[in-house]
Amino acid sequence: MENHRGRKSIVFPRPPVILAHASVAGKKEAQGPLRDTFDLTSQDTTFGQKSWEKAETQMQKTVLRLALEKAKLKETDLDAAFVGDLLNQCIGSSFSMRNNDVPTFGLYGACSTMAESLLLAGISVSGGFCRKALALTSSHFASSERQYRFPLGYGGQRTPTAQWTVTGAGAVILGGEGKGPCLERATIGTIVDAGIKDANNMGAAMAPAAFETLRAHFDDFHCAPEEYDLIVTGDLGKLGSELVRELFSREGVRLGSRYQDCGVLIFDAESQDVHCGGSGCGCSASVLCGDLLGRMRQGKLRKLLFCGTGALLSPLSTQQGESIPAVCHAVSISAERS
Repeated sequence: MENHRGRKSIVFPRPPVILAHASVAGKKEAQGPLRDTFDLTSQDTTFGQKSWEKAETQMQKTVLRLALEKAKLKETDLDAAFVGDLLNQCIGSSFSMRNNDVPTFGLYGACSTMAESLLLAGISVSGGFCRKALALTSSHFASSERQYRFPLGYGGQRTPTAQWTVTGAGAVILGGEGKGPCLERATIGTIVDAGIKDANNMGAAMAPAAFETLRAHFDDFHCAPEEYDLIVTGDLGKLGSELVRELFSREGVRLGSRYQDCGVLIFDAESQDVHCGGSGCGCSASVLCGDLLGRMRQGKLRKLLFCGTGALLSPLSTQQGESIPAVCHAVSISAERS
């Protein structure tokens, strides 16, 4: 198993190249600090559709079209698609991919789905099973609130630890040949349950999973945080990212300014009233496919460790009093093949 490292990690034998990436975001995201990094933003939160769920499907269709245009490819050039969202039975993804004749894997890793889809697409290309593969995820604030918490019309009070589900989507097209950033290695997350039961405190529920995956990554590859220009978690928000710093600090490791969180980056906490920051599949997807990979192509980042974090709860499990298990997958992205 020459491509396996340590307990939980892998090396891509033929590093898959990011041929193209695209991001789409909603009205509130377009008012945030990353407004200029998205390929397309909409002031219409329904994206011209009749429901929030249909809006999410439309976002996926749009971001796929943008990524294909950048790569100068057609849908039929894709050998596989790894897609997911937060809706029940992943209907946002299945409806967006219907009738386009692309072999499709539907994924659910909650808010870790962008990292999960990227990792699996990378394995399929690096292993020679696909020439080109798609990783795509999305989320929508209104559809997520209706499914996991309360319909917006209810007017429920948000707790200080709550986060704001991002209305956004991101798509990455990987290929075996070409120029651009590439996937080098990855660490597959294990499911960690810290006993948190509050669905309005996702950051605290996911932070231990992020810590475990990052620690495993450093151990498996015998590396330190300083090896990366930027280590970014998916959507721990202000509280969760502070917990990760605290957990590493207890082990004598200081992450410093090289560690950031997509949920903190995407909104201005002071002016946008998002409490602890952003969350949702679309949070890490739109930040990765807009700001982070954009900075890498501009030469501002040489090596990035992208860590998608997900809280694996359902409305039913919450109603039955279950705690919230979480997972984190980490993918190392380099500006060029070594």
